[in-house]
Amino acid sequence: MRPARTLMARMLALSAALLAPPALLVAGGLPIKAPTTPRYVVDPAWPKRPPEATWGQTPGVTVDAQDQVWVFTRATPPVQVYDPQGRFVRAWGANAIKSAHYIRLDREGNVWVTDLGNHVVMQFTPEGKLLKTLGTPGKSGCDETHFNQPTDMAVTPAGDVFVTDGYGNQRVVHFDKNGKFVRAWGVLGRGPGEFDLPHSIVADSKGTLYVADRSNARIQVFDQEGKFLAQWADVMVPWGLWITDRDEIWACGSSPMPRPAQGMPFLPPVDQVFRKFDLSGKVLEQWTVPKGQDGKEQPGELNWLHGVAFDSKGNVYATDIKGQRVQKFVRRD
Repeated sequence: MRPARTLMARMLALSAALLAPPALLVAGGLPIKAPTTPRYVVDPAWPKRPPEATWGQTPGVTVDAQDQVWVFTRATPPVQVYDPQGRFVRAWGANAIKSAHYIRLDREGNVWVTDLGNHVVMQFTPEGKLLKTLGTPGKSGCDETHFNQPTDMAVTPAGDVFVTDGYGNQRVVHFDKNGKFVRAWGVLGRGPGEFDLPHSIVADSKGTLYVADRSNARIQVFDQEGKFLAQWADVMVPWGLWITDRDEIWACGSSPMPRPAQGMPFLPPVDQVFRKFDLSGKVLEQWTVPKGQDGKEQPGELNWLHGVAFDSKGNVYATDIKGQRVQKFVRRD
């Protein structure tokens, strides 16, 4: 009889486990339900790139109101635009940009870019006419008029610009709509409000700022005065950020890794991860793609995943550094 009781006990335990609520994970110190895993399929024929539009390391991508895809690459020309079907629309920037990083669009459709090589942030018309320059071209520094390899910028509906000045400096810099310096905050470190490679930044509909503090493996949250509000730590190593019209934050990068020495980036990444957060830091969705082998990347693989953007249909556009391309991943619900 004892074996029967043991078997029955195991069956009851298994039934209880199957009927139990979903297991809880932790994101930013918050208990959450296990995130869902959406299904995406790569479109290997996207885009139909003409021979004159070359690609190099491709750090940046964004999508406009017409679902046109803006690719920012370290090649000639650096700014390339494709329609949702992958047809080439236009390109520009060959004589204006030295080393591409991130690209964003403001509410009026103007194009903002960070140029690592020239230590500047620039605003252009969609056709490539220069409208504004923040920083001093070709000169690095850490004051009101100089950056040192800035990484990204968030432009609010009111026109304020928040720049992550991340490779040479460790700070966020605020400018008003006229390009006038307002304030800066951040130093190298691991504490709240300190940074180790602030690599990407987005703002939600209320103006709250979210910074990918890459080499600290966390996302930090601030108000527009630079007040520290929260951190989402040990969830991933965030490289790029994107925020949807519904205030959902997507981060791309890799899983948490052993911490390198301070001031050293997490390289190479161990995998290639996308995670969607709500504004409290809860992980809502996550999915991964295979990490490609250097020089042998296949469609659907990414190698040093760097930038991410979404169109109105939920399709994903992802860029990588080693893979030197942008790919379209179609969502299949």
